[in-house]
Amino acid sequence: MSRYLQCHESVSPSVRDGFIVLHSREIAEFATTGFTETSKRKPWNPCIALFWVVALALAITAQAKEPHAYKLEGDINGAHDPSVAREGKTYYVFTTGKASDGGQLGIRCSEDLAHWRHCGHVFDVIPPWIKERSPGTKDLWAPDISYANGRYRLYYAYSLFGKNTSGIALVTNKTLDPASPDYKWQDEGLILESTATDNYNAIDPNYIEDVTHHAWLSFGSFWTGIKLRALDEKTGKLARDDEKTYSLASRKPPEIPGSTTPGLPANWQAIEAPFIVHRGRYYYLFVSFDLCCRGLKSTYKTMVGRARNITGPYIDRDGVYMSQGGGTLLLNANSLWLGPGGQSVLIGKHAPDLIVFHGYDHITGKPALQVSTLTWKDDWPHASLDAR
Repeated sequence: MSRYLQCHESVSPSVRDGFIVLHSREIAEFATTGFTETSKRKPWNPCIALFWVVALALAITAQAKEPHAYKLEGDINGAHDPSVAREGKTYYVFTTGKASDGGQLGIRCSEDLAHWRHCGHVFDVIPPWIKERSPGTKDLWAPDISYANGRYRLYYAYSLFGKNTSGIALVTNKTLDPASPDYKWQDEGLILESTATDNYNAIDPNYIEDVTHHAWLSFGSFWTGIKLRALDEKTGKLARDDEKTYSLASRKPPEIPGSTTPGLPANWQAIEAPFIVHRGRYYYLFVSFDLCCRGLKSTYKTMVGRARNITGPYIDRDGVYMSQGGGTLLLNANSLWLGPGGQSVLIGKHAPDLIVFHGYDHITGKPALQVSTLTWKDDWPHASLDAR
């Protein structure tokens, strides 16, 4: 026992910020002298052996904490603005626009996050009431899946490209399993809309419950940025006791504004796709900066900030408020994929945290599904983009 304690005290490597830290004068001396002929003739030291076993285990642990980009196969092409949920052993991803079978808001499924298949769609056609309110709407956008009060809630948006005459609606289901007899999407109607006279755009919804189980909806694209509204926890619709529109994040105007396209918001206003999660001491606001949907000219990037309260203020790692243009870079383009963004996050209870997003192929400019584990260091998230 005394020999074990002596070895334990003299050899105690640890991991600090991903690096192995040594705490042994004997190991330090050994590292300095190296494998000399003299050292080879020394008696075998169990402490040295224990050190290398523990060090190897710690190295593997440290490596495992690095974010991992999954190599995806199957039905991943065309996925845009993915939102992810897990029911049972299956992951479900909901995406913008037409499904491969012609319906609206396509669904993809996977059990291992690497192999994906088509699993149907939410709507056969755009609901008639949306066509009445927005006759020019051709596709439904930016679905956001969540679970509350015994049902899955899918918020989604309708709009026209570059316009803020938009709306956010809700559809619910008891299960996500299309093989279940309980599988049926129920249209819950309009939640929120914006008009040409508003300074925000009611698209890109995201449902979140705070630590007190109050429900909220973040949303926004261009104009004055990301907003937040309180919801009724039971219905998932706007709360009547709090009608305030909270401002969370926006872009900072440039000193010299660039040229603008008539009828479209200025490019410098480009912030959208909010997603809020709570972890530890903070709420984290993930957003997409810059331009999506331009194929090879897409410049999307994923940014993040954090706050103590769900209503903000959200601050980036450098201390800049997101309401003043701040944001810490999480995902940017690489040699294979452009414009990573349109993200959603899944905090795993008994599985790794995930971020799901789209990227544009650097050759074709077409969007495809991307999945990465989300790791944390110093209370900040880290993710990876597939580089093969």
